[in-house]
Amino acid sequence: MPELLQLRSLIEQGHYPDALVLLGTLDEMSHEDKTNKIGSFIEILLLQLSKQRAEDRTTRSWDVTIRIAVRKITYTNKRRKAGGQHLTIEELRAALDERYEVALDLASLEAFEGIYTSKQLVEMVDATVIKTEALRLLLES
Repeated sequence: MPELLQLRSLIEQGHYPDALVLLGTLDEMSHEDKTNKIGSFIEILLLQLSKQRAEDRTTRSWDVTIRIAVRKITYTNKRRKAGGQHLTIEELRAALDERYEVALDLASLEAFEGIYTSKQLVEMVDATVIKTEALRLLLES
């Protein structure tokens, strides 16, 4: 990573203010990476929960996928060395809101073997119920 080499060089040369700026940039990049990973797993979680609600049933595969998504979100969100979490509860709630539309598009391809559009699925499921269930699963893990 060229940024790490640049950081090392700045520190060795005693350019501490520039090194601190670069360190802030690296921290922001790391946070964005974690946020994007969490968002991808949130899409999977919402996709599976949407299919369950739309079809009013579940499968073993859907249940396992939900559990795996929750585990991966929880693992990725945990700050192992510093303690705490990358995303707060409010940020998780916002990510659920932001990623819901994508998840519903994906669900439209899978639920009922893809016969309904995402607009039709919107009428079949309650977004608030799905997002609340997703947040509950994340907070319980």
